Amino acid sequence: MAHHRRTHGFRVSVAVALAALFMFTGCGGRGDGPPRFDVSGTATFQGQPIPVGSIIFEPDASKGNSGPGGFARITDGKYDTHREAGQGTVGGPHLVRITGADGKPSDEYAPEGSALFPEYRTTVDLPKERTTHDFDVPQ
Repeated sequence: MAHHRRTHGFRVSVAVALAALFMFTGCGGRGDGPPRFDVSGTATFQGQPIPVGSIIFEPDASKGNSGPGGFARITDGKYDTHREAGQGTVGGPHLVRITGADGKPSDEYAPEGSALFPEYRTTVDLPKERTTHDFDVPQ
């Protein structure tokens, strides 16, 4: 039962994160709003690539940054907002949320497998240009 709660919690976290992303970004593509810049890099946990997951970039309003958020799927420890049409960042200070799973689906409630860690939150200051940034989720 604990396994089901863990994976269900991961699924709920991903759903909430995606809902928040769409609330911040709306439905527009790259032609709407301020310029967006692609961000790519690696995402690891305990020194190993995160098999599957997501990374969400939210402009940090507490530091004067605003605009649409950015999103990327993590696959085999790599992410690239360029793959997600229109989901780059506006640059500047961002709040970052990362989820990760083992990639071993167990049932319909855990299509990406078991969560590797609770949603990880950090901050980053991104340039207003295409860039790379690596994330290492601590234990």
